[in-house]
Amino acid sequence: MSDGDELDNTEAPLLDHLIELRRRLLYCVVALVATFALCFYFAKPIFGILVHPLAAAGQDRLIFTQIFEAFMVQIKVGFFGALMLSFPVIANQLWQFVAPGLYRKEKRALLPFLLATPVLFALGAAMAYFFAIPVALKFLLGLEGDLGGGVKQEALPAVGNYLDFVMQFIFAFGISFLLPVLLMLLERAGIVTYEQLKGAWRYAVVAAFAIAAVLTPPDIGSQLLLAGPLCGLYFLSLGAIWFTRHRRQKEEAATEAAAGE
Repeated sequence: MSDGDELDNTEAPLLDHLIELRRRLLYCVVALVATFALCFYFAKPIFGILVHPLAAAGQDRLIFTQIFEAFMVQIKVGFFGALMLSFPVIANQLWQFVAPGLYRKEKRALLPFLLATPVLFALGAAMAYFFAIPVALKFLLGLEGDLGGGVKQEALPAVGNYLDFVMQFIFAFGISFLLPVLLMLLERAGIVTYEQLKGAWRYAVVAAFAIAAVLTPPDIGSQLLLAGPLCGLYFLSLGAIWFTRHRRQKEEAATEAAAGE
């Protein structure tokens, strides 16, 4: 069966597509609501895990200055946890909706990227939690002390501000680690070429440090912890693009040779 026949056999009226889309969205909403309820129930233990780097840095107190702040933090923790736990379900439903409209080769090309996305995001989040956040907290809390004239400054972080701080790091590192997926998809779509990416490596390094300067505190340690992996991921993407393009060219040459016979 040819790719054209394979795609023709999956064609459906617009109404059927809308019904299928509604069904897939319903599954996503159910997964999100269920995981939110679970994460909200365990919001305090989850937040306790997020607070561990702060405690390790020597800060043993968090405050809240608004009546609803502590409660809103639990809701945010539940929502962020639900997004992460339900992502595999949401990604699977997206794949189930899109896959029937793809050729077999397109399915084989897209599926590895879909599978790599949560893995790379988790690696970035782990990098933020175990390395970047402790370095940043050590720098920021180190600003405590005597200002002179008998005046001291003391860190009393609020629960809402600390959660935003941690989530900023986790999502910044997680999304940044998706760089290989983005570049390889752009190359497969024909938007950029391997030669263009290879020639722009100097600009990519500058951009990596610029992104790190924006997303991290102004200490060189946390900036290097983000800029270094970004540069490494860029060059890793170049290698992966070269390898996949080389293999794709060999397959196309074999297919043409077989057709010629």
